[in-house]
Amino acid sequence: MATRAGETGGPVYSYELVLRSAASVDAVFGLLADGGNWASWGRPLVPTSRWYRTGTPPPGGVGAIRELGLRPVVSREEIVEYAPPRRMAYRLLSGIPLRDYLATVDLEPLPGGDTRITWKATFRPKIPGTGPFMRWFARTFVGLLARRLAAAAAAGVTPSATPGGPPR
Repeated sequence: MATRAGETGGPVYSYELVLRSAASVDAVFGLLADGGNWASWGRPLVPTSRWYRTGTPPPGGVGAIRELGLRPVVSREEIVEYAPPRRMAYRLLSGIPLRDYLATVDLEPLPGGDTRITWKATFRPKIPGTGPFMRWFARTFVGLLARRLAAAAAAGVTPSATPGGPPR
């Protein structure tokens, strides 16, 4: 994707991924919204996951913060839009050298019960000159994660009955 000049802090980078899952929108959204348990389907990309703070509605609605990864690299992401079963948006709070990272995941039902997953994001790199690499890295990582999500939902993996770890 092309970059554009940001109002402050340099260029803005973006990526968009579109893929298909053989699962229903409800099944895909159920796993996507279960941020405290992403490790159950996201390994090895997401070795651990938990809720740092629950949101409205609990556990993963607006205001929820999920933690993904292992120390010393733990990402915190805050849910900023929660519209089951069609859309979720989050912003990166910490963990990766990016600023203003905002991602949306839109789910669209397709004929036959499948789901189109559109995962897109915009960001600015914290380290000047790293934008193209960070776009490649984020797109590759999120692409692999999105494929794991699509496959897990199609395989019948279900959201956890209990949130992934207690909030602090």
